[in-house]
Amino acid sequence: MQKTDCRYHNFIQILKEELVPAMGCTEPIAIAYGAAKAREILGGLPDRVLVEASGNIIKNVKSVVVPNTDGLKGIEAAAVAGIVAGQADRILEVIAEVSAEDKEKIREYLQSHEVRVLPAEGDVIFDIIITLHRGDSYVKLRISDYHTHIVHVEKDGTVLLEAGHTDHSAQSATLTDRSELSIEAILDFVETMDLADVREVIERQIEYNSKISAAGIDGNWGANIGSVLLRNYGDDIKVRARAMAAAGSDARMSGCELPVIIVSGSGNQGITASVPVIEYAKELGVSHEKMVQAVTLSDLITIHLKTGIGRLSAYCGAVSAGCAAGAAIAWLQGGGYEEVSHTLVNSLATVSGMICDGAKPSCAAKIAASVDAGILGYQMYQDGQQFYGGDGIVTTGVENTIRNIGRLGHDGMRETDKEIIRIMTGL
Repeated sequence: MQKTDCRYHNFIQILKEELVPAMGCTEPIAIAYGAAKAREILGGLPDRVLVEASGNIIKNVKSVVVPNTDGLKGIEAAAVAGIVAGQADRILEVIAEVSAEDKEKIREYLQSHEVRVLPAEGDVIFDIIITLHRGDSYVKLRISDYHTHIVHVEKDGTVLLEAGHTDHSAQSATLTDRSELSIEAILDFVETMDLADVREVIERQIEYNSKISAAGIDGNWGANIGSVLLRNYGDDIKVRARAMAAAGSDARMSGCELPVIIVSGSGNQGITASVPVIEYAKELGVSHEKMVQAVTLSDLITIHLKTGIGRLSAYCGAVSAGCAAGAAIAWLQGGGYEEVSHTLVNSLATVSGMICDGAKPSCAAKIAASVDAGILGYQMYQDGQQFYGGDGIVTTGVENTIRNIGRLGHDGMRETDKEIIRIMTGL
């Protein structure tokens, strides 16, 4: 792909938009970010707090530890952490720097102030509305569609920002166009790109996500899926790729205070897309440049898969990232378009029914299963085996199957999503 091709610059911009640092699960951090921003506009600590959140936000915040809060969970904790100690200019690292004194203030505020949480009205899948009251003054701030997209700010009856109606198409209106992503175009870009154009964002991803995965293996986090895998299945690269990715997720879901580089709005997806590929690159002894290319490939395929599904869904995001990692592992071992495409279809056919029931320790096990499916997808191809068009949701042509996956995750699982949320909230 020539640099004069508009797709070349679009793909670089997509990577810059997606591969951003975040500390903690991104849904509670989005709440903390919005709350910190609202507090800045209000001009001081509020007397009362109201957070209205869509079902998918409630689902993804319910069971995950908010970092730098000494183990607190939930929407209330996330909002108050942002209000009391947040630095809004740090965006998704909004509560990366919280002192011991601030942690005590967070607990005191939760005990002494009214913090209400209500389901958001309407059917916007990603929706957070934060209203802070201070005496007779108030600020209302709304984040929709993705984690940093502030669409409405209002203070004391005056609208300070209005980004218009939110819906599924809003993401494409505010981010670089993803419609030209395809497996063929992604491979062309990765194999011909100037590494200097992606080196900074990809090397930061390699560094950050490797560190949290190592911390997950070394520490006692969540369900310790990574350690369980290594202890029971050995240290083979196929096991290690799964174990290290799972370990990073376990640490992150349980409050580890290390940042990750996210993909498509998710740290778990960022870890899953990168860490197995990094492990294989080290095992195969390829150059650092080749590793950077392979991680880039996995990231872009993950983004391509997630574009049709949307940021949040009943469809587990680890599936997209794990299958993308398998495709990048196939490429690392000499595969081209055919190998990558068959690996992707084989793996998607295997694990595309996995549900998302919120952020929590079991995400690590789902990541391990998804990476395993990605690796199996390539091993099937090597043995001359494949799933064919007409086998379930598989359709002839990798892009057709990807479109089916988008339809399944975005449209087909809407009612599943609602039922998951009802189960989780006891309604």
